[in-house]
Amino acid sequence: MSFLLPQLTSKKEVDQAIKTVAEKVLVLRFGRDQDSVCMQLDDILAKTSHDLSKMAVIYLVDVNKVPVYTQYFDISYIPSTVFFFNGQHMKVDYGSPDHTKFVGSFKTKQDFIDLIEVIYRGAMRGKLIVRSPIDPKNIPKYDLLYQGI
Repeated sequence: MSFLLPQLTSKKEVDQAIKTVAEKVLVLRFGRDQDSVCMQLDDILAKTSHDLSKMAVIYLVDVNKVPVYTQYFDISYIPSTVFFFNGQHMKVDYGSPDHTKFVGSFKTKQDFIDLIEVIYRGAMRGKLIVRSPIDPKNIPKYDLLYQGI
């Protein structure tokens, strides 16, 4: 399903997307096209992209092609999804230690739609962090890895 969504293949393209997407949530999925969990997530993103077109723009970023952002956002697990609004990194409280990204795939399309709506509404009110509307049992659990400490 990754062929249905636009891909960003360089740091310059990612920078341009962050700077130019205005008044919408920018969704960046970091991962690999051949990874099975990434394919599951891409399927959900592709199926919801039309429904969310007034609120969000979705791009796929290959972790091997844009290592600068992979390192910057500390992408240790794939897929990881990062959100922006008007060039500002949006954080989400998932009840986990990391608020900067969503790690793993969403269980349902509705979970993703609900999350985008909450981020969009929060961002329109000027908030930089919002509380996740996703049921905690639907959020993948993982341990944070700190490299080089």
